[in-house]
Amino acid sequence: MKEVVGRPGTRAGLVLRVSQCLCAVFSIAAMVTANGSGYYTAYVYLIASMGLQLLWSFGLACLDIYSLKTKRDLHNPVLVSLFVVGDWVTAILSFAAASASAGVTILFERDVHFCRMYPQLSCGRYELSIRLAVYRPPCRAVCYLSGSSRRVYSAWNS
Repeated sequence: MKEVVGRPGTRAGLVLRVSQCLCAVFSIAAMVTANGSGYYTAYVYLIASMGLQLLWSFGLACLDIYSLKTKRDLHNPVLVSLFVVGDWVTAILSFAAASASAGVTILFERDVHFCRMYPQLSCGRYELSIRLAVYRPPCRAVCYLSGSSRRVYSAWNS
């Protein structure tokens, strides 16, 4: 149980954090370059939540790099608790933003047919941004589970 895949301070944890950063960056880029995305609250919320996700994941990736370079282990229960709570909060915000944006996009494409009526709307980019936001939670789940399992392990063995 001591070596949990993807836990903070490991190479696998760094790979997961970098993949989260990349998904957030590409999701933001797709939404920002789409025409009219700033006019809809759900899309602005998606950009903001992905920005928060980017900052959180980048900060933890830097901490992973520091931990790997100095060969320090991140066994501190306070630090692991911070990771778990931060991952949980950003996951909920990102999921809510992706869900709201997906709802608006489905409304535009299937219900009111805005994408056909107004070809200047970048519905394809909206979809791409949402897909990137939705693909990020599997990485988040691994990070969350590895952090929470580490916390439970530490609590049982103290």
